[in-house]
This record gives sequence, structure tokens and C-alpha cells, in this order.
Amino acid sequence: MEEELGWAWPAVQGAWRYVMAFVAVGMSLVMVMKVLELLWWRPRRLEEHFARQGIRGPPYKFFLGNVKEMVGYMLEASSKPMMPHNSHNILPRVLSFYHHWKKIYGSTFLLWFGPTARLTVADPDLIREIFVSRADSFERYESHPLVRQLEGDGLVSLRGAKWAHHRKVLTPTFHMDNLKLLIPYIGKTVVDMVDKWLAIPTESGEVEIDVSEWFQTVTEDAITRTAFGRSYDDGKAVFQLQGRQMVFAAEAFRKRNTSSWRLDKEIKKDLVGLIERRKARRRRSSDEVEEEKTNDEDVCPKDLLGQMINASTKTPSSDAITDHDIVEECKTFFFAGKQTTSNLLTWTTVLLAMHPEWQDLARQEVLRVCGSRDIIPSRDHLAKLKTLGMILNETLRLYPPAVATIRRAKADVELGGCKIPRGTELLIPIIGVHHDTKLWGPDAARFNPARFGEGARAAKHPTAFIPFGLGARMCIGKNLALLEAKLTVAIILQRFSFRLAPSYVHAPTVLMLLYPQYGAPVIFRPLSSPPSITDDSSFQ
Repeated sequence: MEEELGWAWPAVQGAWRYVMAFVAVGMSLVMVMKVLELLWWRPRRLEEHFARQGIRGPPYKFFLGNVKEMVGYMLEASSKPMMPHNSHNILPRVLSFYHHWKKIYGSTFLLWFGPTARLTVADPDLIREIFVSRADSFERYESHPLVRQLEGDGLVSLRGAKWAHHRKVLTPTFHMDNLKLLIPYIGKTVVDMVDKWLAIPTESGEVEIDVSEWFQTVTEDAITRTAFGRSYDDGKAVFQLQGRQMVFAAEAFRKRNTSSWRLDKEIKKDLVGLIERRKARRRRSSDEVEEEKTNDEDVCPKDLLGQMINASTKTPSSDAITDHDIVEECKTFFFAGKQTTSNLLTWTTVLLAMHPEWQDLARQEVLRVCGSRDIIPSRDHLAKLKTLGMILNETLRLYPPAVATIRRAKADVELGGCKIPRGTELLIPIIGVHHDTKLWGPDAARFNPARFGEGARAAKHPTAFIPFGLGARMCIGKNLALLEAKLTVAIILQRFSFRLAPSYVHAPTVLMLLYPQYGAPVIFRPLSSPPSITDDSSFQ
């Protein structure tokens, strides 16, 4: 028997090798079929699915989709400045692929981000469905890992019950009655900034300032006050690290940069230490807590850190807010708030420098309502600055911080009569909606704050103006951003007249948010003797 088996063994081995080779070939074929399904057949089926519904777009290309073309359009557009230099028709420059394909396929068309289908949606009625009436059918697009590292796993990216709980906990921080307590602090920061401008020695009495850099100091200070309150100094040190991390992350989009990841660890470590110190303060004796409450909390605004720590001790264990949650919310708030508000301030200043007639109107209003440079505007003052409010709205319309946003269909869904398969991404071109002549009239690309004379609903459709988003997930920091912008611009108008520097190049571009590609140099001339119209208290 052994001899028979010995004789047959080579044949058995050969058959086994044949079986293994057959299995390997079969598995390879299965893998190839899966890859082809993902990268070719499914995209082609989706193209046909949307084409049957009258929706077309640039043809899908294997693996890359339309990414190569999109990048090409964006690079070409950003390679040259706006002409004429004071034009506000910036859509062809900052969202060039959308502008190009819209002319060919209409405002609703299909494009491909790799093998993923993206449907552009610019109809205000459909946008309202996506953000409000059908919001449960769509989820936020997951950011690039580098962006995710910066923005944190906070309100911006959270979903479901956890998002709702965090939103409820943080909302009191952003009520106007709470934010008004920040006005003296923000006002002092702005005054310190403009005093530094005045101290710069010049022969002409004028000073050239790149406002895109200086305004970041103001917004960082306001965000730190809102996030950390009494822990301001410790919080400021942490947010300075995150500011450095944002610079490194921008570089990492172009090349590998490990500094961003090292800073992320340091930021988390420092925030955890700050949280522990605040918790230790809460664990002091009841007498000390009552004394602190009497002497401190009555005059200090509720801060994000305190609200989160309070909630972490009061909620059931299943819903408890952890130290990790608090760290991520602090990171999210800094990332979402700093650049957004500083960009709003930058573009507002640039636009007022471009349009001196509106600068003069705004200054007359500020001096009439708030008085001279010795008076920091109060909340009551800011509420009466209607012209300045119109200017801020028009700036947000023409130069929204986020030029587009993306949602993903969580399941097969029908939208405006169109059947959208699960996994399809919806690209909402915010700047395209804001510049649409059908919604805003033939002067849509013109700076005309008067269109907001009756409030924010200046277009033919109430959903045509969405700089802070829409629905339940509207930006929680909207009130803070507008208060900070109004206060800062009002203080500058009290003290200076200004115009664009000869070196200014009008080149709006996008790197996560809309910003001036070559900076925003502005020349400021101190007002000789601003009239004192009222003698109100600085802080009310």
C-alpha cells in the first residue's frame, strides 16, 4: 500500500497544485471583477441612470473620474488675477469647474470625484429639502484626513443623537445675551490692534497693513474668550499651537509633513491638562464655589469649556460627554471660527476700500450711533448699525467663507422628482447660488448692500442666501461671527479712512475657505478729529 501511495503521490501533488492555481486564478478574477465593478461598471450604470432622468455631465474616466479636469480648471483660474481688478464676478475663478460645466449642462449636472458620483444642486427649493425637510436622508461628507485632524470630531462632523446632545449643551454659549458680555474684551483687542497701527512710524501719516494677517489675532482672541473664559491664558497657548498646525496642514496638502501630527498630540495633551485643572476647580469646597460664583460667574460669559464640563457631570453615563469629546469640540470651534470670521473681516475691509461711497455711509452711521473713537460700541449700538449690517450681508453673499458644501445620500431617495441612489454625493455650490442672476437680478456680481435694506431675505427666494448653512445644522457660531465683525469694523471706521494699497492684487482663491491669494494690503489714514456725538458709557 505504501508503495502504491508513493507511486501516486506526485500525481496527487500535481492535482493539488492545479487546484490551488485554479483557486488563485479564481480569486484574482473575483478581485478584478470587484475592482471593475467599483471603478467602471457601477459608474457607467449611474451615468445611464441619471441620463435617463435628463441629467448629464462630463463623461466618467476610469479611476480618476473628473478630478484631473477639475484640478486643471482650478489651477488655470488661480494662475492669473481678476480682471478688472475690482470685479466681483469671482465664480469663474474660485469654482471654475462648476462655472464651466454649468454653461454646458445646466445648473444640475453629474460629475465624478474618482468613482464617486457627485450631483450639483443649485435650485433653492431642492437645497431647502436637503438641509431642512429631508435632512434625515442626507449626511455630511467626511473630510480629508488632514482637514479632519484640524477640525476635530466636534459639532461639524458629529451625527445623530450625539450631535443633538452636544448642540444642546453648547447652544447657551452662543445666545446673544451671553455673547454681549464678550464685547468689552473683543473691543479691547481691536483697540489694541489699531493702536499698534497708529504707532507704526510713517512720513505720510498713512500706514499699509495686510489685514488678512492682523484680523486673525482679533478672531483668535474672541474664540479663545468664548471657548475658555476664565482659562483664557491656558486656552490661548493651546490655540496658538493649533494655529501653527493649520499652517503645517496647508503645507501637507502639497508634501508630506509630520509636524502637523506631532502638534496634534501636543494640543490634545495640553487640552486634557486644561480640562483637569478646570475640573479640579469645580471640586473645591462649596463655600469657595459659592464665593467664585458671586465674584466671577455673574460678570463672566458662559464659555464652551465650562458648558461641556458641566454637562459631563450631569448626564447619564450612556450620554456622558468625555474629556475626548471636550478636546474635539475645542478643536472644532477654533478651526471653524477663526478663519471664517477673519476672512469675513478681510473681505469686508477690502470691499469698503474698493467702494469709498459705502465706506463713508457706514462711517457716518457709526459716528452718529456710537460716537467718537473714545467709545467702544455697545450691544445696543451694534443693533442700530443697519448700514453696516447690510454691508456684512453683501460681503457674505459675494465672498462666502465656504464656497460649497457636500452632503451624501444615506439611502435611495427622491429629490425634486429625481431618483438618487444611496452613496451619491450632492455638491451645493453656495457661491453659485449667491451669484445667480435668476435669484439676485442682473446686478448679482455687483457690490450693492442696498439690496439687503429689508433684511437678509433680499433675493427672489429665501434660500438663496446661505453663508452659514441652513436648517438644524446651521453654523452655531453665526451670532458670534457677526457680532465680532460688526464691532471690529465699527471701531476701525471710528478711527480711519482707508483704501487699497497699490500692491493689492484682487485674486480670491480657495484653500478650504475663500481667502485673498496674495494677501490684502490696505492703506489706513487716521481721521484727524472724529466728532464726538454722544457720551455713552463704553460698556453697556
